[in-house]
Amino acid sequence: MRVLIVDDSSVMRKIVTRGLRQAGFKIDEILEAGDGQKALEVLAGGAKVDLILSDWNMPNMDGLTLVKEVRKKDTDTPIVMVTTEGGEGKVNEAMTSGANGHIKKPFTPDTLQATLGKYF
Repeated sequence: MRVLIVDDSSVMRKIVTRGLRQAGFKIDEILEAGDGQKALEVLAGGAKVDLILSDWNMPNMDGLTLVKEVRKKDTDTPIVMVTTEGGEGKVNEAMTSGANGHIKKPFTPDTLQATLGKYF
């Protein structure tokens, strides 16, 4: 499985990576991007990923815009928002835009397992 982690914090990208491994997921490769625009560049470069985990609030291009842009070309790859945005309105907005799930920061490996298990 190849996972693209999109977050403007390199520390948070490492925390998500560690959480995925602690949750017991078998991951072949993790790709990283610091914002939505860089994530689109990674995908435009031909990278095939099986799952996208994206923060919401990032410079240059936020996670919600990333979801909308990815969905213009790709309706299959699961996208899960991993963010501090946890209000019902925000979650609904993300899901309506094409996200497949939502994980509120901070999270535990058990939370990752419960939310992402169906994609692995």
